[in-house]
Amino acid sequence: MRLVFVGPPGAGKGTQAKVITEKWKIPQISTGDMLREAKANGTLPQDLIEKMKAGGLVPDEVVIDLIRARTEKDDAKGGFLLDGFPRTVPQAEALTKLLDSRGQKLDIVVALDVPKELLMERACLRRTDKRTGQIYHLKYKPPPPDAILEHRADDHEDVVRNRVDVYEKMTADLLPFYEKAGLLKRIDGVGDVEAVTQRVVRALEQVRG
Repeated sequence: MRLVFVGPPGAGKGTQAKVITEKWKIPQISTGDMLREAKANGTLPQDLIEKMKAGGLVPDEVVIDLIRARTEKDDAKGGFLLDGFPRTVPQAEALTKLLDSRGQKLDIVVALDVPKELLMERACLRRTDKRTGQIYHLKYKPPPPDAILEHRADDHEDVVRNRVDVYEKMTADLLPFYEKAGLLKRIDGVGDVEAVTQRVVRALEQVRG
């Protein structure tokens, strides 16, 4: 199973991806996680770090190189789930070219649909426990009293709104691109995690037959 999850920041891609990857025994490949890891180990240039802090996007060639290297690892040979990539038609075309060179193809592109104001609420109220890395939400998943909370810079309202706006502009052509290719499946991303998971699983099982 090779699939792509698309959706704006706060749509729940990461949460759903973890459930799906456990069920299908494939790795979740998150460009956000890979970029944060590259930043932490010092392999990202300072100008890219500043761009990420402001909610901007990293150049395609940087992300595609990360995807290429990650999907060559042994655990991705039986499939993978791409979380947060591609976001544009050029990125989608680069991914298709990469997979074609290996004799592979995508099975499905899942798009999570969530209204903008709900996205803002989901993202801006997220907090991370510095000790454990566990992510909490002040409204939906309150942290324990002893948690040492951090409000990530990219969860601040101005940055989140900018990221959602950038996402909408960049992906305006992406969904029609995958729809034309017969790969797109839109999923209602509103509701509790389990309900959304059931919708996603049904869509994937239809593809698997």
